[in-house]
Amino acid sequence: MRKILFQLFIFNSFILFSQTDFRTQINSENIKTLQIGVAGQDFGTPLIEMNSSEILEVSFDEMSHEAHSYSYKVIHCNADWTPTDISSTEYIQGFTTSNITDYTLSINTTYLYTHYKFSLPNYDMSFKISGNYVVIIYEDNQPDKPIAQACFSIVEPKISITGSVRGNTDTELNRRFQQLDFNVNLNGYSVRDASSELKVLVRQNNRIDNQVTDLKPTYYSGSKLDYINNKALIFEGGYEYHSFDISSVYSASERVENIKYNQTHYDAYLIQDKIKPSNSYIYEPDVNGKYIINMQRSDDDDIEGDYMIVHFSLDANSPFFDGQLYLGGEFNYNLMNKTSRMKYDIDTKSYYQSILLKQGGYNYQYWFVPKGSTKALTERVDGTFWQTKNEYTIYVYHRAWGERYDKLIAVKVIE
Repeated sequence: MRKILFQLFIFNSFILFSQTDFRTQINSENIKTLQIGVAGQDFGTPLIEMNSSEILEVSFDEMSHEAHSYSYKVIHCNADWTPTDISSTEYIQGFTTSNITDYTLSINTTYLYTHYKFSLPNYDMSFKISGNYVVIIYEDNQPDKPIAQACFSIVEPKISITGSVRGNTDTELNRRFQQLDFNVNLNGYSVRDASSELKVLVRQNNRIDNQVTDLKPTYYSGSKLDYINNKALIFEGGYEYHSFDISSVYSASERVENIKYNQTHYDAYLIQDKIKPSNSYIYEPDVNGKYIINMQRSDDDDIEGDYMIVHFSLDANSPFFDGQLYLGGEFNYNLMNKTSRMKYDIDTKSYYQSILLKQGGYNYQYWFVPKGSTKALTERVDGTFWQTKNEYTIYVYHRAWGERYDKLIAVKVIE
């Protein structure tokens, strides 16, 4: 009887999670600042090497000082972030679920919160195979009602990748776009049919909306595969991200006009942005959309950092009638939803949005999504230039004939 119940649970879980492709996101309004990354790396990709000593750290805040019973479950995914149909015993050594027992109450903050964290792998759980994974976080033993989910990958390096970014694209010369060229060297790794067995994915600044999938080699040369002069690898150059720092409540930093205490909380008002001329590229240092939690003169940023309502504003004589404007960046996991969607005020002739954010340093861009499209563009507000410094991440997966999951055999970041 117990075996039948276990099989039913596995079957129902598969039905639940097989309907979508996963991405890092928060599903509850009470959860804030979900983070996943390699221990010791402030701005790294959530990626560890198979059988290495690297550890992934997952953390989030629940906006109260009340006790909650949180657990998590790890699921293996295909290259497209849909769940694989293999058994959990094939990719997990130990338990597939665990309780989150490490939590701490915030100290001296206007917004009360409890900081939760856990690490992967750990004493209860380790990974047998490479590929994509998602950790589902839920409350009160209800895995079908996740409060958040965080994606990460495990790579087993088998091949090597080299590449470069150029402004001289196959469509225009040193103007608005960038073209990525790269080579894959199999280094003796056995691949019978690269066109059907390899899956290659490319992301610009960890964005999902403009990622490129289903790439095929342009040329084959022995054990070398060339992805060169491929029009699918032409990206909008965009512009450097806007930056602001709210690590202190006592002094406004660059790009912050002022910070006010309004009886119960802090409001941070950013300097109003303006639509840039189409020919005015100026290099500004950024971290390609990432952010870091930081509070000045703090012993523990995780529990002493306060939350502020951050007010964004963009000067615009009239609204864009042919599409919608969003704030883009890792602070919202590069998602375009109600949190990041800009509103227009006809009286002030400006777009605005207010977001509750934890103290630290942040990057953001203005993303315009034309009607009928899901792909964001920066040209409408900030412009797009071939000189912009972007980060391109190349993922190469391999599924040989007869195998049931995608191995991740190489990851390369090119700037």
